[in-house]
Amino acid sequence: MVRKKPIIYIVIALLVTFFILPFLPESSIEAKENGEGKLVYVIPVKKEVERGLEAFLKRTTKEAIEENADHIVFEIDTPGGRVDSAGQIANLLQDLKIPTTSFIVNEALSAGSYIALNTDTIYMKPHATMGASGVINQDGTAADKKAQSAWLAAMKSAAESKDRDPLYAAAMADSSIDLPEYNAGKGEFLTLDPKSALEVDYAEGIVNHRTKLLHDIGLENAKIVETEPTFAEEIARFLTNPVVVPILLSVASLGLIVELYSPGFGVPGTMGLLALILFFYGHIIAGLAGMEAIILLVLGIVLIIAEFFVPGGIMGLLGIGSIIGSLLMSGYDLKHMSLSISIAFVVAVIASIILFKWVGMEKGFFRHIILKDRTTTDLGYVSSDNRTELVGLEGLTSTPLRPSGTAVFNDERIDVVSEGSFIDKNKSVKIIKVEGMRVVVREL
Repeated sequence: MVRKKPIIYIVIALLVTFFILPFLPESSIEAKENGEGKLVYVIPVKKEVERGLEAFLKRTTKEAIEENADHIVFEIDTPGGRVDSAGQIANLLQDLKIPTTSFIVNEALSAGSYIALNTDTIYMKPHATMGASGVINQDGTAADKKAQSAWLAAMKSAAESKDRDPLYAAAMADSSIDLPEYNAGKGEFLTLDPKSALEVDYAEGIVNHRTKLLHDIGLENAKIVETEPTFAEEIARFLTNPVVVPILLSVASLGLIVELYSPGFGVPGTMGLLALILFFYGHIIAGLAGMEAIILLVLGIVLIIAEFFVPGGIMGLLGIGSIIGSLLMSGYDLKHMSLSISIAFVVAVIASIILFKWVGMEKGFFRHIILKDRTTTDLGYVSSDNRTELVGLEGLTSTPLRPSGTAVFNDERIDVVSEGSFIDKNKSVKIIKVEGMRVVVREL
């Protein structure tokens, strides 16, 4: 009986293998391989890399962590963007404990390639590209050597952190590296197509669709959560764009200046306030502006209004300083924000000069603070008694008139002026005009 037990065990194992397992819905091993029961977050990385994208990725990765996601797939299609924002996104990716995959659906250029290099694996569509990561300024010129050196080090560090050869990451940012076999000779930045990326181990595969990608990473049966930017985040990404910021501030300054020269409160003032509100709204949603910036803005407005009632100019200067301070606090880049404020200031000055010449200060807000009454004689105002009864009197000059002096009329000594010519002493004169204290005489 003891010898028969091994045979029985073998028979039972064969029965289970050939007759029971095939009829089960899924084996536990198979379920594990196909990702059943797992959660995958798909996060798009599209358009320009800027602070709005950074805020969106912070929100969605935080959500993935809270939901205990097993994998995050970043679908990348970006021409690049701000290096500083890319650096913050890279820090975010490096701190993630969840496995990450970049799926380059079209292009991952400049800052986009840097983001991809900070993920665990990279897959590309057949027509996708990655690279061309040289640092350039907003005016299209090359950045200074310090910025280029820092960016080059960051690219190499990102590649090394995921066990990739840093040479190719360096070639993406340094045009002096000679790689003619990949169409990147000296003077050209390296851009990898899918085949080249596979050759240098910068990509794990070439796939046509996300479904094939999930199959290749063993998660085809996982639950997929697709994330998209909210409407507020899309608006914030637009409003915090480096090109849009100076336009908003210029519209705000122009609208408020025009409103000062317009009667009542109308379209210009509404446009100015709306532009200012949009600026702060976008920067608040993007996480750039906090309550301290809003408080400083409100304080500045209050001080400027108070200046119209309290003379001296100090409150007005403090108010302007508070508003500028709130704008600087809301900006991601102090240099760019200073430039934007300068542009808005120039627009405001030009508008003020034009409106002052064309409209003057008789209309709009200035009409309430500028004294328009004139104390002229034709309006009945006189600075002293107007002795019109002197007109026509004749007398003798007691001093020479050059052209002012004195003369005697009916034994009364009076200060007089000639019509312009010199009149000697003891000459006969006649009073022809009296204007307040001014008595005009003519020689007879």
